[in-house]
Amino acid sequence: MRAYVSHTDPGVRSAGIPALLVVFVLFVRSPYTNYIFDEQEALLANPYVNGVGLGFWDVLSRDFWGLPPDRSIGSYRPLPNMIWRMIWGLNEHPWVHHLVNLVVHALNAALLSSLLNRCGSSRSHSWLSGALFLCCAVLTEAVSGVVGLADVLGGLGILLALLSLTAGYWFMLPGVFLSMSLGFFSKESSLVGVALVPLSAWLMAPFVHRRRPARFLRAFGAGLASVAALAAYTETRRHHFPVLTPKHLDASLDAEHSLAVQGFRAFLRWFAQPRFPSDPINNPLVDAGLSDRVTTALRIYADGLQQLFLPSRLSGDYSFPAEIPSGSLWSSGPVLGAACLLLPPLLALFIAARSWWLERRGVETEDERRRLCLLAFAMLWIPVAYFPHSNIPILLPTVRADRFWYVPAIAWAPLFAMLLLALRAQAQQRGRARLAAAILIIPLLYQAVRAREHAFHYSNDLTFWRATAAAVPRSAKAHLNYGVMLGARGRLAERLAESQTALELAPKWPMAHVYYADTLCRLKRYPEAWTHYRLGFDIGPDHRGLIALGIQCMWDADAMDPRMDDLMDLAASHSGSWLSYFARTLEKDGKANDGIEKKYRPRAYDGAAKSGR
Repeated sequence: MRAYVSHTDPGVRSAGIPALLVVFVLFVRSPYTNYIFDEQEALLANPYVNGVGLGFWDVLSRDFWGLPPDRSIGSYRPLPNMIWRMIWGLNEHPWVHHLVNLVVHALNAALLSSLLNRCGSSRSHSWLSGALFLCCAVLTEAVSGVVGLADVLGGLGILLALLSLTAGYWFMLPGVFLSMSLGFFSKESSLVGVALVPLSAWLMAPFVHRRRPARFLRAFGAGLASVAALAAYTETRRHHFPVLTPKHLDASLDAEHSLAVQGFRAFLRWFAQPRFPSDPINNPLVDAGLSDRVTTALRIYADGLQQLFLPSRLSGDYSFPAEIPSGSLWSSGPVLGAACLLLPPLLALFIAARSWWLERRGVETEDERRRLCLLAFAMLWIPVAYFPHSNIPILLPTVRADRFWYVPAIAWAPLFAMLLLALRAQAQQRGRARLAAAILIIPLLYQAVRAREHAFHYSNDLTFWRATAAAVPRSAKAHLNYGVMLGARGRLAERLAESQTALELAPKWPMAHVYYADTLCRLKRYPEAWTHYRLGFDIGPDHRGLIALGIQCMWDADAMDPRMDDLMDLAASHSGSWLSYFARTLEKDGKANDGIEKKYRPRAYDGAAKSGR
């Protein structure tokens, strides 16, 4: 293997085949896996993927979850849905679907190695960068989780756009356009490529097109092609998937506002995405003030950067109260996050300008300028690529996720590789051969082991939520879902304990009360169950599914009649709510419907039980 790497330039084929072997060793799931977490909604419950009354090209009028515009819960990503639907016709098992992620991730690692090689990086740096990206443990969620297809395809689009920059000018333009279009139709956060691809073209030109770099011309062309791809994506979405413009963007601006502010408002109105769900359990920043929101986001960014280099904690969920809006802006986490987010881009611009000035004067060697440009590339790329996921510009459905680091890792890998090779060179100069080898082997091995460990968590839904609750013990959602998976296997006593932990962590969460009560109901402890059902209904009177779940369990146990007066009194205090509706219909037609109307019953009570309901 050492001889192969030493004497072979990394290309799509030469690097892709070994990358595919490694990615299967590190990230493949058990063939006995089942649908886990968001995979249930994204595929099992997705009417487009299932082909339920929808044609193939109806994908353009559906969101990521297969819902129409008036019922959308955010995210317009047609390409992953198209791929899932084509595979669904052949095989519905999640193991088959996740194979696409593995192949695309291996391809992305090979493309990164090939790109660096074309830019003149040494073989050792090119190969090591691809290997670090391939083994990066933080990316396990994107690679092993089926829903991560959007992330790996978005990364593929951006990497292909970067590779297009190595072609001649007139081939570069359509290459960037098509590549960025692939990224946009896979994941909307590919928007970062509109800024990063032209800047990369400016940095790369002297090393790829030595005879005629034409830096500014190539950067302009790459920017034009990227903007054209953005326009094509946005107009397609606006035509086939129209969404309501947010109220704060509809408000007119005074004439005193600058043209820049008015232009930015116009862009946001034009690019407006489907509205994301707003749940303080999944994202506690929803109810936070601006100061707490920024402080928490900066702390999470600093923690995420540390996870790239030292992935000591990997989890599929970081919800409330694992991450809560708190702390002073001047505490260590936010200060470090602000420094890592703001200073590197400024320093990168200075380094890039210095490199250009040195190039014009012919002061430094090409290798020295290449290292400077690579440093500038990474310092600019990582914070800019992560920024849309930071919850600072817009609030996302989740406070943080490991998969958010997929595109930033494209620049992290060559930066880390450059650092490791510099340390190895120092060790070799001192005659420390074993230390030199360890400097490269230990980080790669650590990343690989952590990736494999986390990929094992995707064996099934029970294993996934057990590992998540262990990794993030202060996530109420993790404990609640782990309890549900235990209950689905008849382990009700253990489910009760996990549900109680979730309730203690989030005492104002309606689902925690209702699911705790549901466990008590199944254990035939009806008085205790009703106490928590009532609390959950009172906190969330419009949580239709939860209310239907609780009432139906009590009805089936013949435990609802003695509590009808209490239910009616509670419903009276929430006039116009789903609770009020269910109480009235239960009183009037409960016997005829045998409880809740069939169309409103949870699937577990309607002959279609699903683990993790």
